[in-house]
Amino acid sequence: MCVPTNATDGPKLAKCDEWIKTFDFDAFTADMKKLGEELEKNQGEADVRHLNKMIMWSNMCGLVGLLTMGFGVGLLPIVALSTFTFSRWTMIAHHTCHGGYDKCHPNKSRWNRFKFAVGGTWKRLCDWFDWMMPEAWNVEHNNRHHYCLSEVEDPDLVENNLVELRNLPIPAVFKWLALPFITTTWKWFYYAPNTYKELKLAKWRKMGKPIPEGVIPSDAVTMRSLLLSGTPFYSLSEFFAIVMGPYLIIHFFLFPLPLLAIGEYLGKGSEMYMSAVKNLFLAELLTNFHGFVAVVTNHAGDDMYRFR
Repeated sequence: MCVPTNATDGPKLAKCDEWIKTFDFDAFTADMKKLGEELEKNQGEADVRHLNKMIMWSNMCGLVGLLTMGFGVGLLPIVALSTFTFSRWTMIAHHTCHGGYDKCHPNKSRWNRFKFAVGGTWKRLCDWFDWMMPEAWNVEHNNRHHYCLSEVEDPDLVENNLVELRNLPIPAVFKWLALPFITTTWKWFYYAPNTYKELKLAKWRKMGKPIPEGVIPSDAVTMRSLLLSGTPFYSLSEFFAIVMGPYLIIHFFLFPLPLLAIGEYLGKGSEMYMSAVKNLFLAELLTNFHGFVAVVTNHAGDDMYRFR
């Protein structure tokens, strides 16, 4: 947090913000540093056991979804598959990619922020398979988001990402009608292309490559902008081949492929396979909504401070 030399400088504070006048920033910083050191010292086997428990529950959800998705479209496989995807990201990948197990997990070759899910499609498939490319998410979330929190350069600044919708000259009721689409598609429509943009942007900055005139780096790249106007950071074909395509093809169409053989053996033809595909797509809608409610709402609201 950037603090002015004189905390009383600037515009008059709102009543709810007057605590800032007497807030001891130095003491708060020292307390946070001390707490971090204490928590780091306390890391150990209990943290690894907790991770293993989360993996077990997540895998159980995946197994339930796998075993039931071919027997008709139903709530059980949809919820199980959705929860597997959600937990693999928010409870396992998120903590691991933040380095939460770097110093306490015995398997350093996998449960490490620089090793987990990165290094190719096979690692991505085994550790964390989702719309987002793990290397891109690491840059976008761990670096850009956390180091620019609630600033314009924060790629997850919701009010900035929705400025185009907010400024549309249409009644608010029509804007609200866009919510069902946004909440059920945001991971592939916004998050995957924008995290990949942040990865490419980080590489450009490292190489000293100039940003083209008229391009605003903080503007989000979405599937809409990618399809309509493109982006200087990467092509649509590159994005599909590296980021979106592997998940779309493997997760939704190749993953349930054994059910074609099982269906033929049981005399059901392609019925089991098609049921699985439908359940996977419906689970995708649900896990997007689940993720939106759990994640996006914690990055927006009148009670969040903005830093400029």
